[in-house]
Formats: sequence, structure tokens, C-alpha cells
Amino acid sequence: MDSTAKLLIFLASWLSLFLLIILLKFLHKYWWMPFKIQRALSVQGIKGPPYEFIHGNNKASSLLRNQALTNPIALTHNIVPRVIPQIQSWFNIYGKNYLAWQGNQAQLVVSETEMVKDILKNKDGAFTKQNDESTFLYKINGNGLSSSEGAQWARQRKLANHAFHGERLKNMNPAVITSVETMLEKWKGREGNEIEVFGEFRLLTAEVISRTAFGSNYLQGKKIFDMLTKLSILLYRNYYKASIPVISKMWKSADERESEQLAKGIHDCVMEMVKRREEKVVTGESDHFGDDFLGLLVNAHRDSDVTNRLSVEDVVGECKTFYFAGQETANSLLAWTVLVLAIHTDWQEKARKEVLEVFGDQNPCHDGISKLKTMNMIINETLRLYAPIVAVVRKVSKGVRLGNLVLPANMEVLIPILTLHHDPELWGDDVHLFKPERFSEGIANATKYNSAAFIPFSMGPRSCVGMSFATMEAKIALSMILRRYAITLSPAYVHAPFPLITLQPQHGIQVMLHSLQSDA
Repeated sequence: MDSTAKLLIFLASWLSLFLLIILLKFLHKYWWMPFKIQRALSVQGIKGPPYEFIHGNNKASSLLRNQALTNPIALTHNIVPRVIPQIQSWFNIYGKNYLAWQGNQAQLVVSETEMVKDILKNKDGAFTKQNDESTFLYKINGNGLSSSEGAQWARQRKLANHAFHGERLKNMNPAVITSVETMLEKWKGREGNEIEVFGEFRLLTAEVISRTAFGSNYLQGKKIFDMLTKLSILLYRNYYKASIPVISKMWKSADERESEQLAKGIHDCVMEMVKRREEKVVTGESDHFGDDFLGLLVNAHRDSDVTNRLSVEDVVGECKTFYFAGQETANSLLAWTVLVLAIHTDWQEKARKEVLEVFGDQNPCHDGISKLKTMNMIINETLRLYAPIVAVVRKVSKGVRLGNLVLPANMEVLIPILTLHHDPELWGDDVHLFKPERFSEGIANATKYNSAAFIPFSMGPRSCVGMSFATMEAKIALSMILRRYAITLSPAYVHAPFPLITLQPQHGIQVMLHSLQSDA
């Protein structure tokens, strides 16, 4: 046998070995590990829909979701079967805690409040946020506060707390009022006509977050909002699509290519804003980078202490997180609150009476906002029935005990917030009724169970830092609207809530505005 033939045989042998190793790794990841996890949890009493090779439960989840979203539902607050039908279906079959699969990713769905509290209040790093750069979600949040970990998260959280503490919130009131007045000025002359408030509030909340956190008007931030919205649609469209890492790196879908272009576009827009701040200081037009959230980020980016300095990617990630979360959460809260007030006009009248008693014919003031007890009850009950964030996910970073369960590293735990908020065992048989009086004695006394029964902004150290800002913005906007208008539901309204990162009305929310006599 000549040397060439020996070389070819040698290369063929190594190639066969290489392919065999790849095959074994592939089978280990997509067959053996799922089987091992499924068996380990089954022994502990945790069941769930069976794992399907590569796809997990993605096909079943996608089918259930598409079937649920095909048609609207009756005008009821029992929205869980439409919004998260796969969780509702498997919850009924397998119990409050069950094992599901997103592709080959094991996901323990947890609905027992004590376990939820243990996960969200954990401080030893056992349950971390997801931060996979290849995902669509990462392109929306980047390495911002919602996805970072460790020292970087602590640094970013400190900045965010500083940006949204009490005195700064008070100083944001005039900007919020100005934005609401602009919206109400546009509404003049439309009394008695139908108006789609979800779209109106999208513009309002975008304007507010731009003014208060970034010192820009809506038009300057519009490009960023539009690109983030497109990214959220891509995320929704691809959420239940399984991917194999090697193949996905070699071949990218049209959605993946578009998402990369959008992420780059957002990066460029944010850096333009940063450079404008820096140029003002360099040219002497200003002696500091500003005291809003963007100013705090630029200061941190230019910090002389390397350990405290934020990288360019950190700054971009933080801006994306606050642009998107700050606008989408407030928009969702405002829109659903107007819907329930349009349905439950008795509570609308109670809220209006309170607003007039506290503020008279004046715009809301910071001290008066805390006196809106009825408004606070209405907002909390809306957050319970229509939680802006439907579910939260954590990664198990190391083997950990959760209640009586032992969980292996690298699986996920999913907490379906909406399911907790609609659980009759936690809230009673009237769980699907709009009853703001549940919160008459505060959140802690709204249910006899622990605080994890009501977590619209999550809980623990990773709870939403913008919670106070979003509720303050909602109270100001609602106070100004109710003083001018009575609101009724339009006959054209179609009840179709669906999750597009935040809970949104699939076909908008159409209401009728009726000018009040006192405002004539």
C-alpha cells in the first residue's frame, strides 16, 4: 500500500472519529440529558408533557398558542386560557409544578408561592437571569440591568436606584404632566367619537420616558422605539422555534439577520445620544453630562475608576432596557386600567370623585398622588388581572434544593405571574372578578397567602426598579383624563389580550370619550 493510500485511510479514520464525537455530543445534549433530567424529576414527583427529540414541547406550545389567539374571547377577566394556554393546559393536567421543554432546555414551571418566593428572593446566585447573546431577547435588553449579573448588576442597579429615587421622581412630575397635556390637547374635538387608547398611550409613555430619562423628545427617540418594537415581534415569532447551535451559526434565518441589523441600528442611535452629551461638555455648552438617567450613564462611562466604569455595550444595554421596559410596562398598565374603568363605570366614578377631592381643578401634585387610595386599589387590581409581564424565567446556575426538590444546574425555572394572579386557591372563587376592594388594606392583606401571590413587577432584589415610576405616571395620566372625560367602551372593542413581551390588546382598546360638564 503506497503512502498516499495510507494517508487517505488515516484521514478517513480521523474524520470518522471526529464525526462520531460530534454525533455523540449531539445525542448527549438532545437525547441523553433531557432523558436524564426528565427521569430525575419524575422520581421526585414532577411530571410534564413528554420531551420530543430536538423540539421539546415547542410544537405543542406553538399549536396551543396559535389556536388560542385565533379568536377573541368574551368580555371576561379570565384571560389566562388565551394568553398562556400551554401553561393553563399543562397546569390542569400535571399540577402547579411541572416540567416542560423549550427545545432541549428543561424548564420547571413553578406556581407554588413558597417556592416562587425562594426563587425570586434568592441571594446566593443559584437562580440567575438569562444572558445568552444569541437570543432575540438579548438583542432587546443587551447587557442591561434586566439581564446582567454579579458586580456589574450591582453597579447598574445602584445607578437605576439613583435615577428613580423619591426626590427625582418628584422632579419628573412636570415632564409627565406636560406630556399628558399634549395628548389631551390632541383629544379635544374628538368627544363622542371612538378613540384607540393603547396606541395613544404608546405615544404618551414613549414621550414621557424620553423626556424624563433621556432628555429628548419623542421624535428623537422614535427610531429606537420602532426598532425595539420590531425586535419584540421577531422574538414572539421565533419563541417556539428550536435551533441547533452549529447549524444556526452556519446559516442564519431572515429574522436573525434582521434582528442583528435592528440591534446595530439601536446601538448607533444610542451612541449618537451619548456623543451629543459629550460634545456639549467638550464645547463648553454645558459643564456636566446631565442629571437624568442618560447623564448618569455617561458619567459612569467616563468614570476614572476602571472598576466602576461602564463599557459602551453596558451603556447601550441600559438605554435599551429603560427605553423598552419604561415605555412598554407603563403603556400596558395605562391601557388595561382604562379598559376596566370603561367596563366598571361605578369604580370610574369613585376614582373621579377622589381625584376631584384631592386635586380639584388643578393638575396632580406629588404630595397629592400618595392620597389617591381608590386609584391605588384600582391600579393594583388591574395589575393583578392584567399583569404587564406574564412570566419571568431564571436559570439554575448550580445544583440547588428548592422546597423538597433537588434541581440540576443549567435547567430553567419559569414563574407564570398571570397564573398566580388568577389562582382561586390564592384569591378565592371570585378571582376573575374586578374587585379593587381586595386591596383596601394594602397589598400585604389582599390575600391570606404570602407576598408571592401578587408580583406584577416581580419581587426580591431583581424586582422592577421602575415600578414606582410606572405607577406614578399612570396615576398622573388617569387623574388628568378622569377630570376631563367619562369613558365608556366602544361597541367595536374586541377582547383579545396576548403576550408580546408585555401583555397587549391584540386589536387595540377602543373607547368613547364624553366631555364632562364641569370641563365645558
